Amino acid sequence: MAAAGKCFLVTGPAGIGKTTLIVRVLETLRNSNPNLKVQGFYTREIREGTERIGFEVVTLDGRTGLLASNKISSAQSLRWPTVGRYRVDVASFESLALPELQVREDTDLFIIDEIGKMELYSSSFFPAVLKVLQSNIPLLASIPITKVGRDIPGVARMKNHPGARVFTLDANNRDAMREQIFSLLADVLQKP
Repeated sequence: MAAAGKCFLVTGPAGIGKTTLIVRVLETLRNSNPNLKVQGFYTREIREGTERIGFEVVTLDGRTGLLASNKISSAQSLRWPTVGRYRVDVASFESLALPELQVREDTDLFIIDEIGKMELYSSSFFPAVLKVLQSNIPLLASIPITKVGRDIPGVARMKNHPGARVFTLDANNRDAMREQIFSLLADVLQKP
């Protein structure tokens, strides 16, 4: 299992900047350590003008694929699971995300943005996340904020993991949290 202090979980309301924080921490870590070997992915919104129409998964080497959309209405997509008004393309998500979660000996850090409802429709995703935790490689991930009495089981398991530290973002603490998480991760990554 991941040692204490090696699993960093960022949470907060939708749109508060969890993905932005993770991407900026990653950029800062890479700038200070160009040889850092990082695996994982993040998700970002797909927009048409000002309207959010879906989400895509982005690997850390820049490959993209559909995660969810409210604009696709093919015969195949009608069988996709839904979260709110979005249909989740599990196969597309798995084709990009799962290879990024394969534990390799030379990996220094994993990034997983997000461990949420959409991603958890993949029956292979959470077992891969657990293997990352068991690898003892540091992990920076985002999780959705808990709604009272409605925690997602996989998310609850992550938050309750003995090596986990949860950072809750709000509009007032985002910059300070980014600096704190960067500092903690930089320290963890320097230790053998």
